[in-house]
Amino acid sequence: MRIAFIFSLIDSYTPRNPLESQLQIQFGISYISAVLKIHGHHTRLLVLSRETANTVDKFIEEFQPSLVCFTAVASEYPFIAGIARKIKENHPSIYLIAGGCHVSLNPEQAISDAFDAVCIGEGEYPTLELVNQLAKRKEPSTIANLWIKHRAGVEKNPTGSFLKDLDLIPFPDRDMWQKWIYPASQTKHSILLGRGCPYLCTYCCNHALRKLQSGSYVRFRSPENILEELKRLVADFPTTEEVYLEVETFSANKKWAIEVCALLEKYNNALSRPLSFGVNLSISPNINMEPIVSALKKANFKFVNIGLESGSERVRREILKRNYSNQDVARVVSVLKQFGLKVNFFNLIGIPGETIEDFRETIKINRECQPDGNLLSIFSPYPGTDLYLLCKERKLLDKLSEEDLSMERRVAYLDLPEFPRRKIQRSYILFEWYAYLGHKPIYKILAYVLIRKIHTYYSLNRFYRWLTRNNMVMRLKKFIA
Repeated sequence: MRIAFIFSLIDSYTPRNPLESQLQIQFGISYISAVLKIHGHHTRLLVLSRETANTVDKFIEEFQPSLVCFTAVASEYPFIAGIARKIKENHPSIYLIAGGCHVSLNPEQAISDAFDAVCIGEGEYPTLELVNQLAKRKEPSTIANLWIKHRAGVEKNPTGSFLKDLDLIPFPDRDMWQKWIYPASQTKHSILLGRGCPYLCTYCCNHALRKLQSGSYVRFRSPENILEELKRLVADFPTTEEVYLEVETFSANKKWAIEVCALLEKYNNALSRPLSFGVNLSISPNINMEPIVSALKKANFKFVNIGLESGSERVRREILKRNYSNQDVARVVSVLKQFGLKVNFFNLIGIPGETIEDFRETIKINRECQPDGNLLSIFSPYPGTDLYLLCKERKLLDKLSEEDLSMERRVAYLDLPEFPRRKIQRSYILFEWYAYLGHKPIYKILAYVLIRKIHTYYSLNRFYRWLTRNNMVMRLKKFIA
């Protein structure tokens, strides 16, 4: 069978090449495509932006799929649902299925749209079973994880167990993305190390996703399987220089993490041009990070991302369910810097219940630790998370529609009594000024402030992308680095 996948994003790099690099590929559909291909089916991907929504019919007519699979984050769901409605109107015989985190946590919403089925939880083998039944011209039925529309109503099948051995899944289909990636960007890639997260952070969907299926939610691939994929990646993309090892937290299993690093170190030692790596690390109270950090250094890791989120211990403990002190944060950052690794903080502002004084605590810990980079976001309420329910209870969502959230993480939508919207937005734009003044040259800080300001406007952001493609922004970034 011919199976199409449709993925969209609002912040496209160019209309023709909406993805800047392989770092932006979506692993969920990549794994499903790989499973389908191994079983003899043909897959093709369409990546859409707002500018290219009118290309769907041409894509459908050229590829002639029997099934179209959709995935979307919460902010992209209205757009994707609209695309599905148009396909159903123009090509009613094509079967449509949607999946992903947003659909898994909001299946009633998705099944009421144009989709013939929705997938709740992991989708590799439920999708394969759906394809097999469609190939036999059967009306799909009794497939675990799927809600399926019938004339008589919706068949709500129970979910199966989480996949136990991730090594048994074929490596993700990276070829499907190549057409959509800017040609000059082939040096950075990512590898998914595992699935699930052991923490229960209220702003994240992991605490809800772990309840959807039975079995162990937190799983890691074997170090040997990870290395095998790395070798395949380098063979397919010889210009690879940096690989981001994607996992919720690398330090959740210390023994496993050190084993992964040991294999990467051995592999790198045999290369004439060693690869560099980056990864996420979480902070736990009183944990000794030196063994892991030492292993990271030996394996040629260059940077680590840390989810600080808020610098207020009250906000982390009472609102986010993150239980560690600012002293723990400072200690881990100190160890990382001693070993020569760069540190990036994930900072989150505009959290329901956060006060201006709490925000000042975030600035304070950033000024103390001086992270090399700030991955700053404004809180967006994702349906299915605990914080979304809190926003609902506090009636913070009454004036919001899904379409309002299209500029998620860069625009303040919630007007908090403790932290007004205009102050959240101003704090987002001036974050580097507050965090680095006196530590970095003024011209560098002002450049970052300007870039953040640009990112808060859709039209200005499109102009920024044009400058990027013409290397003007790259020159600016080198200037301020």
